[in-house]
Amino acid sequence: QVQLAESGGGSVQAGDSLRLSCAVSGRTFNNYHMAWFRRAPGKEQEFVAAFRRSGGTHTYHADSVKGRFAISVSRDNAKDMVYLQMNSLKPEDTAVYFCAVDPRPIMSSLRNPGAYDYWGQGTRVTVSS
Repeated sequence: QVQLAESGGGSVQAGDSLRLSCAVSGRTFNNYHMAWFRRAPGKEQEFVAAFRRSGGTHTYHADSVKGRFAISVSRDNAKDMVYLQMNSLKPEDTAVYFCAVDPRPIMSSLRNPGAYDYWGQGTRVTVSS
């Protein structure tokens, strides 16, 4: 059974940094999209960043976070870890952040939450001005 567990959220001031982590257990993936989405209060779920591994690796970031956030993936003891380094945080980054895995990575589905099979429970990030 695949399980995703996020950690690292919290309450910070504008301009601060946070690093979110997501532990993926139960299965290792050779080709995948591993991504972060977020849901702000009163808004729909939003794509934040994705790490694509399919023949090679590449990262993708939403325009709203480009240059401030960075996704990375590592493998340690057969467990995949997905990270989201968040710098220069803004109040509009306030949201619950979810990590997700799509084991059948199709490029056109990268930003589509419906394409992801596995989800964590989320970690809350609050940024105060």
